[in-house]
Amino acid sequence: MERTKRYALYAVLLPADMFLRFLNNHYELFRWFIVHVPGWVFEHWGRLNFRRAFLHAKATVPAYQMFLSDSQSSGSGGSEFDVPAIDKENYVRVFDTATRAVDGRIPFRDTVVDESSGSSGAAYNWVRSLEERQVSHRLVSHFAHYCLGTSNVFSINAFSMGAWATGLNMGLALQHNGLVKNVGPDIDKILGTLEFWGPDYTYVICGYPPFLKHLLDVAVQQRFPIDRYRLHAIVGGEGMSEGLRDYLLRHVKTVFSGYGATDLEIGIAGETPLSIAIRRAARDNPALREQLFGADPRLPMLFQFNPVTHYIQTNADGEIIVTINRLNILSPRVRYNIHDEGGVRSFAEVSAICAEYAPDYKTIFDDSKSLPKLPFLWVFGRKDYTISVMGANIYPEDIEQCIYADDQLASRTASYCLGLLETNGSVRPEFSFEVDGEITVDLIDRFETSIVQHLLNLNSDFKEAWHEYRETVSPKISLYQRGQGPFAYDSQRIKQVRMMPR
Repeated sequence: MERTKRYALYAVLLPADMFLRFLNNHYELFRWFIVHVPGWVFEHWGRLNFRRAFLHAKATVPAYQMFLSDSQSSGSGGSEFDVPAIDKENYVRVFDTATRAVDGRIPFRDTVVDESSGSSGAAYNWVRSLEERQVSHRLVSHFAHYCLGTSNVFSINAFSMGAWATGLNMGLALQHNGLVKNVGPDIDKILGTLEFWGPDYTYVICGYPPFLKHLLDVAVQQRFPIDRYRLHAIVGGEGMSEGLRDYLLRHVKTVFSGYGATDLEIGIAGETPLSIAIRRAARDNPALREQLFGADPRLPMLFQFNPVTHYIQTNADGEIIVTINRLNILSPRVRYNIHDEGGVRSFAEVSAICAEYAPDYKTIFDDSKSLPKLPFLWVFGRKDYTISVMGANIYPEDIEQCIYADDQLASRTASYCLGLLETNGSVRPEFSFEVDGEITVDLIDRFETSIVQHLLNLNSDFKEAWHEYRETVSPKISLYQRGQGPFAYDSQRIKQVRMMPR
């Protein structure tokens, strides 16, 4: 108890902002800190900084003051669960941008406006101060440095450029680690850059997972000597299956994903070698998967996060609630619900579960002294990205795993989306695939056979419904060439659409 009080006092004296300023330019100190400080200290410290961020927003943000008044909250912040959650519906759409900013105004100097992708139906604008961007960049830089093991890299930033948060910010973050070229999702420029600079560099290609897959496919098709290069990948913007990771690993040495959102910021959480090892173990071990993530049949993304900077909780519906604990946020977000499904577990909890249910526990935690003692965040994805037929829920992640379980389909598929087909009062699933090359009868037959068979093996609810209501749950599978049918919408978006446009 005395030790807990002592660490609590240190946390009060050194809040999140000061902590980050102190470590901002010292990666080795940052790494030492996350590896050697006990996990329970991070959690306690994060809780104290949550309260500090809440009180700051309550005192300085007009919109948040009105929100608390309207929600009839006590406003004490004594318990984080007593503080009501905000989201787009009850906060962002209700109050204008300036009212949601500190002191109710937007500084015209050193302020950047980002725009969300519009994947939820409408794009939103988000303002960010210079200091909050700088801190966010350093966090991403440290994450890349930790995962890749070197700061001397040549980063090729293939995220979409423009008003979106990830693109330019990723380039600014990685310039702390080495050379950076911001090219956007332009395959010819990326391959041209590799050819010009040659294979003597260690390259990190950053982009959305489907784009990285497309890039490597084109390189192989064009007989570009991709395997002569030392390539690593940092992906984000959407989840990815372990099947897709395996596909990318044919040509790149490592693939790491980060978790963030334009509503909040980039770099909220990131995959580590440890989290990837645990996720891959859970893929092959149903008992471990259930103990870690519950009875949901999906295999979620698994990240680690720093609760000192980002305090993450879940609500009764299993939705992820995030608070940015720093005070340099121009538009504070306290208990913001982005409506992603997932959960949180401490380092100690995950370690104990792996010890009991993972036969290769000693391999996963082989070098425990060098592992980050940070808590884990798992993310299934957006709650509304699901179709349901006869009680069987089918998720985009299911279809992606089915694609990458079949090499022939994986090499031909550029994108996919799900929907429901209504005919004569009945409803059945509809899966659409964007494919390269000629669409033949044999290819259609391969998709129809392979996708259904792998879905039956993967999704127990679908399997049960298939035996009872085969005609109703039998999916209609449609193939389209690039940019055709429902995939015409993708050309206007920075992320691929996973639910059928209506």
